[in-house]
Amino acid sequence: MTKAAKKIKTKAGVEEVPVNWSSQFALLRIAGIIIAGVALSVINARHISTLFENSLHFSHLADVEREISYRTEMGLYYSYYKTIIEAPSFLDGLRLITHDNVTEYGHTINTLKRFNLYPEVILSYAYRIFKRTANALNWKMERCWTVNRGDLSPVESCEGIGNPHYFYIDLVFALAGTTAGWLFFLGTLVSDTVFGGAIAVLAFAFNHGEATRVQWTPPLRESFAFPTIIAQTVVVTYILKNHRSGLLYGLPMVVFGCLSMLFWQFSQFAFFTQVGSLFVVYTFDFIPRPTMETLLKGHLVTFTMAFMMLFGNEMLLTSLYTASILAALILVNLDCILGRITLRPLYVAITSLCFVFGTLGIKLGISTLLQVEDDKHIFDILRSKFTDYATFHTRLYTCSKEFDFISFETLQKLCATWLLPAAAMGIFLFVVVFLFTERKELLYRSGNRGKPYAEVFYNVVQTACYAVMALLIMRLKLFFTPHLCICSAFLANNKLLQSINIHLDKRIHTVIVVAFIAAMAYEGKTNIDKQLAIQGEYSNPEQEMLFDWIMRETKPDAVFAGTMPVMANVKLTTLRPIVNHPHYEDVGIRNRTKLVYSIFSKKPISEVHDTLKKMGINYVIFQMLNCAPDIERPYCAYRGMWDEEDPENINRVSNCDLFNVAATQHDHHRILPFRIAYFRNNNYLVLKV
Repeated sequence: MTKAAKKIKTKAGVEEVPVNWSSQFALLRIAGIIIAGVALSVINARHISTLFENSLHFSHLADVEREISYRTEMGLYYSYYKTIIEAPSFLDGLRLITHDNVTEYGHTINTLKRFNLYPEVILSYAYRIFKRTANALNWKMERCWTVNRGDLSPVESCEGIGNPHYFYIDLVFALAGTTAGWLFFLGTLVSDTVFGGAIAVLAFAFNHGEATRVQWTPPLRESFAFPTIIAQTVVVTYILKNHRSGLLYGLPMVVFGCLSMLFWQFSQFAFFTQVGSLFVVYTFDFIPRPTMETLLKGHLVTFTMAFMMLFGNEMLLTSLYTASILAALILVNLDCILGRITLRPLYVAITSLCFVFGTLGIKLGISTLLQVEDDKHIFDILRSKFTDYATFHTRLYTCSKEFDFISFETLQKLCATWLLPAAAMGIFLFVVVFLFTERKELLYRSGNRGKPYAEVFYNVVQTACYAVMALLIMRLKLFFTPHLCICSAFLANNKLLQSINIHLDKRIHTVIVVAFIAAMAYEGKTNIDKQLAIQGEYSNPEQEMLFDWIMRETKPDAVFAGTMPVMANVKLTTLRPIVNHPHYEDVGIRNRTKLVYSIFSKKPISEVHDTLKKMGINYVIFQMLNCAPDIERPYCAYRGMWDEEDPENINRVSNCDLFNVAATQHDHHRILPFRIAYFRNNNYLVLKV
């Protein structure tokens, strides 16, 4: 019992227990941090929503225009939400997406298993309940008006949460908004002060355009999964900081981890790097064995639940994530043997090599046993980045800017706001602390586990993993940039400075932190203003006219093929069956797409026609702009891809030229047995197969 809590006797003889003010202030501090996190989440959600509205003028679009604005994968995901809310019942809608014969005509697939559609299932169920309640209580939850569109026909536009589009995106933005709150919590945890949380969340705001794209692409899987990944990281950091173990702490980790696995197929790679990062920290004796076992068992339960709820997803079963969990668990349980090694460099080298080779061995063993190749393209992409190796499929990925190496422009922007220098200084500070405090144990282990700053060590290693991912594939900077914000929060950690005998007065340290935030804000405020200045109004009349023709002139069961981005919108807006789509992670759909894209090749036109006919295709949507050459990278144009892929036909006339002549000069006999069914505005050409 502390002195403040001891019983004292008053003159009246009545014993009183003074209030334990330290615990009261601790509770108030925790409550204040939670309130601040919630407030930051709300502000972030409103900011994202404003940017989205500014870019598209979404409130004044008709529902069909909103559907068309969901480009490529976004349209595919939203189509399943639309399917469920328009079905006679929720269970009927669920049955339609788990026994789907529209997305890959000729095959019946479980799209919930393949495409991580739990966000759409949850949102559609919530919308059906909300709509039923609103109708029963006679709530008016949307406003509608007529919008005149110049040369186009007037349309009715509705806004409000009663509109299915608004219900969907508002909840996406609400979830994505929590990223700011979680970053605030994480920054506070690693710095032991709310000033660290402030640095993290302000750095995120100042570099918003390099940290997320939810404001432009709400239906993408990352919009749902990333906030839960950050939430799971907060839980892991708390467990490491306080050396906790047991079910009570493992449960929230499992909940957030499982949600992110259900929401995005790429979450497994993020968690693979987390398992690897934790193992590195463990090899340096910073994590007690019970804590490490809690974390690994949490990951094992996360995988098991996600695997079952995704109907036995083979790509997850054969993932590096699964293999790394098993390898780490085996090595932790072999610690009674490996732990006898006292020479630290030898211990770290042996355990690390065992982890790496164990992970690769288990992964290859399971993949070979089950004959699963769905993730082969990922390793092909990495191989193509460092060698001359290339295939049709790797070019479709690597020719896209988002799958290129991180750009110098991105790094310049991160430096301009002082984020990269701040994170580098934060990491350097920890390295100095590590070398100073561990100087006696760099060569020989003491055998003691559970050293301080395990949470900081973990986040440093995790940032290094995310840095490698972002350098290789620019799209993955959404992991890297937020974690740079976390590393910059280290600068507010006074205890780290005290560990190396730098005793700064807290007031002076606070002034330095505030000055640093002011320096970051100089360019950061400009970035926010630039984002808010983006004004646009979405309009795609050519595609709208195409879809109008499809709905008027083709049968409801007519089967369509074409480029991946257009196919997603064809399915969403016209509800026609399609044979290929933008979700390219399955080996079967990659092969299908290559067959469809033979329309851009130099193969004999009759051979292409026969191929498409065998697939059951009735119409092919062909865009003239897809035949344009790429001067800088010829192999990135569809023509160039096929010249590389099909050299035996390289001297033949391109089908692009044949279709162009047929459409513009009405010389149809050159493309027989294809027939032109639709052609307007020198863009969309629909070929009857």
